[in-house]
Amino acid sequence: MQRRWNGWGDPSVEMEIPEQGAAYLKEVLGEGRSQVDYPRWEFLKRIPKSRLPEHPLITTDPETRLSHSHGQSLPDWIGLRAGMLYRFPDGVAFPSSAEEVQSLLDFAEKQKIILIPYGGGTSVLGHLTVPEDRRPVLTVSLKRLNRMINLDERSLLATFEAGIIGPDLEAHLQSHGFTLGHYPQSFEYSSLGGWIATRSSGQYSTLYGRIDEQFQGGTVVAPGGKLVIPPFPASAAGPDLRHLILGSEGRLGFITEATMKIQPLARGEEEAVFGLFFPSWERGVAGMRKLFARRIPLLMARLSGARETSINLDFSGHERTVAFLRRYLPLRGVPNEEGCMCLLGFRGTDRLMKTLRKEVGTVLKEEKAVPLGKAMGESWKKYRFLMPYLRNTLWSMGYAVETVETAVIWSRVTETVEAMERAMANSLASFGEPVLTFSHLSSPYPTGSNIYTTALFKIASDGEETLERWRHLKKAVSEAIVASGGTISHQHGVGLDHKPWIEAEKGEKGTNIMAAACSVLDPDGRMNPGKLL
Repeated sequence: MQRRWNGWGDPSVEMEIPEQGAAYLKEVLGEGRSQVDYPRWEFLKRIPKSRLPEHPLITTDPETRLSHSHGQSLPDWIGLRAGMLYRFPDGVAFPSSAEEVQSLLDFAEKQKIILIPYGGGTSVLGHLTVPEDRRPVLTVSLKRLNRMINLDERSLLATFEAGIIGPDLEAHLQSHGFTLGHYPQSFEYSSLGGWIATRSSGQYSTLYGRIDEQFQGGTVVAPGGKLVIPPFPASAAGPDLRHLILGSEGRLGFITEATMKIQPLARGEEEAVFGLFFPSWERGVAGMRKLFARRIPLLMARLSGARETSINLDFSGHERTVAFLRRYLPLRGVPNEEGCMCLLGFRGTDRLMKTLRKEVGTVLKEEKAVPLGKAMGESWKKYRFLMPYLRNTLWSMGYAVETVETAVIWSRVTETVEAMERAMANSLASFGEPVLTFSHLSSPYPTGSNIYTTALFKIASDGEETLERWRHLKKAVSEAIVASGGTISHQHGVGLDHKPWIEAEKGEKGTNIMAAACSVLDPDGRMNPGKLL
C-alpha cells in the first residue's frame, strides 16, 4: 500500500475543507501561512553512511531508512515538512519469522546495536524517534510477520503474528465468521503488535473491549530471553504478566505473536449508529454517565462538546441539512449555541437493537435528548478512517493540528475538559497566537470517560518556531491533565511526548518497577531506549 512520505495515508486520497469551514478558521485563527515543503531528495542527500555491518536481513538503502525514521506525531511532521529531521536508523531489517527476529537479536548483541521495533509507523507520540547515540541503530519492521497462526473456534481465540495490520487481521477472521472488532482511527495502517505495545482503544471498544481485554497471551523475543504467556481464561498465580507486554512500547523486546479473544459474527446481526442532540453539555454528560452505569451493551458512544458540534456541522459540507437542524433543534429545546451532538452505536439482530434503543431512549429522555435517526451515524461511519487526512489539508492551508486524550472519573469530567481547553487556548499567548480547541467524550466507562481534545493553531514562518509553539501547548495541556487527576494517556501510549509526566502518574516506586522489568528482558538497555521511561 502506497503511503505519503511526509504526511498521512494514501497520497491519492484528499479531504477538502468546505468554504464555510475555511472561513471559520480564518476568522478565529487568522490567515494560515502555508509553507514550501522540504524536498525528499534533500533528505536523501543528508542521510549519513550506515554504521552497520552487512547482514542478509538488513537494508541500508537511504529511502528505506528515511521512511522508517519517524511516526505521525506533530514533531515528526514538523521535522519532515521543515527539513528538521536529523537522525535516521543505520539500517532497516525485514524478518519473516520469529527465528529471524532472534537472529537479528543475536547479531545486535554481538555488534552492540540499538533496536527499534516498527509496526505500521502510525505512532503519534514519538515512539519511532531515532535516539542520538554512538551505537548504531537498527529499525526492525515486523510487516512480514503477518500470518494467522491458529484459530480456535471453540475457545474463541485466534493467534496472529504481531506485524499483521488491521484490515488483513479482520479479513482473516471475517472469512471464518469472527471479528476482533478493534478499530482505532489508524486501523488501515496500524499493526496488532503496535496496538498491544501502546494499549490501544478502538472505536468499538465499548462493546468489544480495549486491546487490554482482547489480548490473552503471546510471545516476546527479547535480548534477555523469550517470554511466553499462555492464554489462560483466568489465573490467580501472581501478577498478570500480560500487563507487562501491554503498553511496553518496545522496551521489553519484540512482540512476535499474540493470542486474541475474538467474537462470532452471528447471522442476522447488523450494526447501526444513530445521532441525537442534548440541549447542553451538562445534560449530555449526565446522559452518558447514566447509560454506562446501567451497562447497556452499546457498540460505541461519542459526545461532542458544543464547540466541536458547531465545527462538525460547519465542516460537514451539508449546508441544507445544517440549516434545517439549526431551525429544527431550537424548536425541540436545543439551543444552537449549546447543543451537543451524540452518536450511539448498536450491534445485534433487529429485535435486539429495537430493545436496546428503547432502553437507551428511556434513560436519555430524562436528559431531554432529541433523537435524529441514522444519517449522522452513517456519515461518521463513512469518514471515520478518513479524518486523519484532514491533517494534510490543514497543513497545506497553514494550520497545525494536535490531539490530546486522557481519562478521568465522572465527577471530574467537566472540570478536566474546561482545564484542558483553557490551557491549550492560552498556551500560545506569548507568541501572540490564538488556539482553537474543542473536545468530545468517547469510550465511556461505568466510572468515567475518555476525553479527546483537539487544538488548531497557525504554522509559524519557520519550523523551529512551529515546534516551540507545539512544546508550549503540549506542556500546558499535559500539566492541566495531571492537575485534574487524569491519566497522561488513554489510548496513544507514552513514547517521548508524554514521558515527562509518567512519574506523576506512576510514582517513583511505580516507575522503578517498570524499569526493573525492562532490565530483566533488556539488560543492556538497547530496546527502543528513551521511550516510556
